[in-house]
Amino acid sequence: MKKIIYGESNFRKIKINNDYFYIDKTQYIEKLENLNESFVVFLRPRRFGKSLFLSTLQYYYDENSAHEFDDIFQETFIKNTPTPLKSSFRILFFEFSGINIDGGVESIYDGFRDNIKFAINRYFSEYGYGEYLSKLDDIKSPTGLIKYFFEVAKNDKIYLLIDEYDQFANAILAYNMKDFLGIVGKGGFVRSFYEVLKGATQSGVVQKMFITGVTPITLDSLSSGFNIVSNISNNKKFNAMAGFTGEEVNYSLENSIFKKCQEIEKEELLKKIQKWYNGYLFNIEANERVYNATLVNYFISQYNYDNCTMPIKMLDSNVASDYKAIMKLFNIGDSDRNYKILEELIENNQIVGEVKDRYDLNQEFSRDDFITLIYSMGFITIKEESFGGEFYFQIPNYVIKILYFNYFAIELKKRNNLQMNQDIKVILRDLAIGNLDPFNKQLNEAIKTLSNRDHQGFTEKHFQVITLALLSFADFYFIDSQPEFDRKYPDILLIGRDEKVPNNYLFELKWKKDKDSYETIKKDGLKQVEEYKELDKVKSIPKLRSFLLIGSKDGVEFLSV
Repeated sequence: MKKIIYGESNFRKIKINNDYFYIDKTQYIEKLENLNESFVVFLRPRRFGKSLFLSTLQYYYDENSAHEFDDIFQETFIKNTPTPLKSSFRILFFEFSGINIDGGVESIYDGFRDNIKFAINRYFSEYGYGEYLSKLDDIKSPTGLIKYFFEVAKNDKIYLLIDEYDQFANAILAYNMKDFLGIVGKGGFVRSFYEVLKGATQSGVVQKMFITGVTPITLDSLSSGFNIVSNISNNKKFNAMAGFTGEEVNYSLENSIFKKCQEIEKEELLKKIQKWYNGYLFNIEANERVYNATLVNYFISQYNYDNCTMPIKMLDSNVASDYKAIMKLFNIGDSDRNYKILEELIENNQIVGEVKDRYDLNQEFSRDDFITLIYSMGFITIKEESFGGEFYFQIPNYVIKILYFNYFAIELKKRNNLQMNQDIKVILRDLAIGNLDPFNKQLNEAIKTLSNRDHQGFTEKHFQVITLALLSFADFYFIDSQPEFDRKYPDILLIGRDEKVPNNYLFELKWKKDKDSYETIKKDGLKQVEEYKELDKVKSIPKLRSFLLIGSKDGVEFLSV
């Protein structure tokens, strides 16, 4: 079996020896070239495969790679249908990921300058400008470096590539709006850099440009100095340029897991992958939703081919920490209002809003600004069209839902001074081995604290969300919220991710208001659980324990059924 692409974004390395399994995206080169746009920006959430596609453009258009074109582009769409501009540019490639922000503005300035210097150094070395390299050490500013570069390369024909243009800016934005505006605003060193790039497009030395990033925030802040790019992120033609379609996922599995493990239930596995990694839509008219490509490749690479079983962890810890770092952006603007938006999303499984194409961070950061931000980051995606240019948005998949619940639980604790006497994971391990008392105590603490603060407005939805938020830290369980079994919907199912987990659980939740009859709620709840237990799909779950949880402002009662 060929190697799975995970953590590798150099297209030449992947293709030159043909020892990696590659999903062909080269048909989009032709689509890009057919656009009536020379300078484009393409935004997608982290871990979607943007860097690999950028590397594909690099080797396709680089005049220095022309001699090995057939080897690099073997078994691809574009090899047999090359475009007129193939191998006709010199490539200037900036990579702005990994700039250290810990030292504040000074550290970012140094990192930005050094990345520019490295890119120019590489260009001079590869295209015969070696005699100009020594001068780079004498230039101390990013703007000075790029101006010098265009003086030297003024007669070249350049395709400029920028990867993760906003990574360092988003990071500083999460901590300090003033520093962010100082960096990218008028007179800032980032805006000055892009003003020079704009001049190079007008003079003709930069003839094409492709920029990747995550959010439009930084791009909009630069707009007055760099208003030449076309944002194709929501263009229907490019909905699946990054990420995997369902057909591409099937193809990947047929050439990996299904080839080695021929006896497994293919449809069942596909449903699980779809639930965990699929769900993204970037244009309401697009034909299908897109999977997170990196996470699908992670799943395939970590699959247990000896036993034909799923990975213990469905989310790489590096990716999880990556997403959690991005969550710091949730505090931009009115953090309390943002929190209410997230609460609404979790409780109702959708929110309504607008995707904005630009906004001014010198003005108030609005509700739709925040919705645009979390949409760009991949924390919500388009569900369906509303009216007046608005959409219904939903959480795209299980990976993001669990991250939301983790974040929600942490925020609940912080905002309400909830007491957690021990690590929540220890409590959940006790639950897994059959000791419900610690989880019962923790849930009671949360419900009594929160319901008493908002007694009149507290509902069964709040009860369910808080319970799910606490359970979300149990990474040894698959957590199903209201799964459909023969048109019946148990509130929560906890299914062990492997057979070593001692107990599985079914929880049905009921909320008692002051005026409600406890006995009626109890009777109806117990009857529902008994009905669930008679369903074939529930009967097939081994080591299943079933409970009715009755919550009220006085706490939670666990009733074994």
